[in-house]
Amino acid sequence: MASSHTRRNFVLATGVAAVSAGLLHGETATVRLGGPIFLKSDDPGELAREHRRLGYSAAYCPEAGVGDAARISAIQKAFAENGVVIAEVGAWKNMLDPDVERRRQNLAYVTERCALADEVGALCCVDIAGSYNPGVWYGSHPRNLSKEFFDSTVENCRKIIDSVKPSRTKFSVEMMGWSLPDGPDSYVDLVRAVDRPAFGVHMDVCNGVNCPRRFYENSAFIHECFAKLGQWIVSCHAKDLLWVTEMNVHFQEVIPGRGQMDYARYLREIGALGRGVPLMLEHLTTPEEYDEGARHIRRVAAEAGVALA
Repeated sequence: MASSHTRRNFVLATGVAAVSAGLLHGETATVRLGGPIFLKSDDPGELAREHRRLGYSAAYCPEAGVGDAARISAIQKAFAENGVVIAEVGAWKNMLDPDVERRRQNLAYVTERCALADEVGALCCVDIAGSYNPGVWYGSHPRNLSKEFFDSTVENCRKIIDSVKPSRTKFSVEMMGWSLPDGPDSYVDLVRAVDRPAFGVHMDVCNGVNCPRRFYENSAFIHECFAKLGQWIVSCHAKDLLWVTEMNVHFQEVIPGRGQMDYARYLREIGALGRGVPLMLEHLTTPEEYDEGARHIRRVAAEAGVALA
């Protein structure tokens, strides 16, 4: 056991050294922080300025429709003038719904969202692969780790990309703890199988923490994710995990800073990509909760020597 811990500590230490060495040799350790805003406005200029007032340099895409050239142009102009990157267009539908008609409708919706992402110049359009669960669109199901699930996901991603032919955005799916891709290795397999330049990686490390070892050793897990997937990562999500003690494993999403995720490691890994990849706060409820999470990230970034744009 002692030798195993020694090896893990060595891997972790060398990973930290590698990131630090990269930053010392001129790589830009910059992360674009972003999150939802609560301003009641439809005006792109007001929305962009509100992001800046909150200290955000990345944004979720404001409401817009495919083909609405005037609206899309106004969004692009306002956000560019304020130095705010549109990080993501969300497409949260079940692409593997067991109901054939719902699956068809969902795929059409995701395809439309990918087209919007390309029109507005978002870094990515993001969904999850889906689930065979008939009642919960992101729920567990025994076939969610099957070859059938993997092959169907490859087919769906190719169909969306080949239909839209995006030139400015990437289509991506998140890791999920109980569905493929469920970690960096299966994500690499998916990237290679989809085999499209317009397929990117959206990184949510908390979604991949699905067992005690990954929770206890989340710093090493974060490093593994970026070491294997970094070249394809286009955007990241920010949240935290707390282990709720009961008679089975229960990880609860919490505000960044209230859990156990190694945010110094997370920020260093994102910064070391050297291209200003966004880190987007999500899944919180109130402006106060988002402010708390942003303050924690800013404090850790300052201590870790990572600049927030």
